[in-house]
Amino acid sequence: MTKLSDTQAIILSAAAQREDRNVLPLPGSLRGGAAAKVVGALLSRGLIADTTTDSQTKADAALNRIWRNDEDGRAIILHITDAGLAAIGIEPEGDHSAPTGANEAPSAEAPQDAPAKADPAPMARTPRTGTKQAKLIEMLRAEGGATIDEIVEATGWQPHTVRGAFAGALKKKLGLEVTSEKVEGRGRVYSLPRD
Repeated sequence: MTKLSDTQAIILSAAAQREDRNVLPLPGSLRGGAAAKVVGALLSRGLIADTTTDSQTKADAALNRIWRNDEDGRAIILHITDAGLAAIGIEPEGDHSAPTGANEAPSAEAPQDAPAKADPAPMARTPRTGTKQAKLIEMLRAEGGATIDEIVEATGWQPHTVRGAFAGALKKKLGLEVTSEKVEGRGRVYSLPRD
């Protein structure tokens, strides 16, 4: 299991939920040297990667979507890798190794008036057995469901990572709708429909 700091887990969870898998924007309080240190650690561990685009868009702290520019002025974006997804318990789906950034210039071959593609429907699939994501689904489908604290105990995730998995991996990727209700003596209990 990859050990992550809270900041690293937040960054990876946010990137996993973005359609383009962009690591940016970073959390609002993370700037300058601290941002460079966290990004450097994630890059060195292979949990994120940088991609040089054809875009000449300048890195701008206000937009916070481009990490930096190379010596030729091309924009460099950061994206979560399959290893980064696995580190937060999300099974990679398809090829996200080099996504196209929202700030890239359109290629010459791409027609400018091409119709926008509709978001694909979530794929109905299940994660590999033995993964934290599989454990999460198992706990949510069990009779009585599970609380955030119970899931944290079973997976070792932080509470924000659990909530991110509800919205990202389960809802967006797998099409599973997590429901919740307050249960006396337990607090808020989350569950999934049983198969």
